[in-house]
Amino acid sequence: MEDVHLFVLDTMADWEPGFAIAAINRPWPGVSSGYRVRTVGQDKTPVRSMGGLTIVPDLSLSEISPSGSAMLILPGADLWSDGSTDPVLSVAKEFVAAGVPVAAICGATLGLARAGLLDDRLHTSNFPGLLDSSGYGGAAHYVQEPAVDDRGVITASFTASLEFARLVLARLGIFSTTALEAWYGLYKTGNPACYVELMEAFGHGQDN
Repeated sequence: MEDVHLFVLDTMADWEPGFAIAAINRPWPGVSSGYRVRTVGQDKTPVRSMGGLTIVPDLSLSEISPSGSAMLILPGADLWSDGSTDPVLSVAKEFVAAGVPVAAICGATLGLARAGLLDDRLHTSNFPGLLDSSGYGGAAHYVQEPAVDDRGVITASFTASLEFARLVLARLGIFSTTALEAWYGLYKTGNPACYVELMEAFGHGQDN
């Protein structure tokens, strides 16, 4: 069982990684993805999410490393322009250097810009101006898309939790291409046909 690490911090936007971590932890009833989600804090002090949830981190930053992780997920929060997040940004740089994916949504993209991780990669965010304050050198690589994956660095807008999840799941290889598109279509459109396709992809068709 490989670990996917979700960084948790005060004011984190708890809904933004929701689609991704739910499907990582349990892609389908009775089906294992081969991964488990573990929360990571600066230390093990409980944090308070934007939605008012108290989260006690499973691990502290000092306990994780690229060799023991399949991915680092960074949710949005109010603190990514603050130096208090520098320790996790240093860890993110270590992960990227080691070829381990890092996925950031909303304000966490500002953190990646501050760390220099978006200087030479296609990326997106809530809007281009959000990243300008970081002083980064990647403005020419900004694309107006809901979510982007460039060489294992995933970025997404705050309105694109589902698109963010699709890229995270694709990078981890949890679903087949057919199952992933059915899963995305189901949550995006509510089309019952997508549910049938998803069931069939997991071997639970009507004739089974």
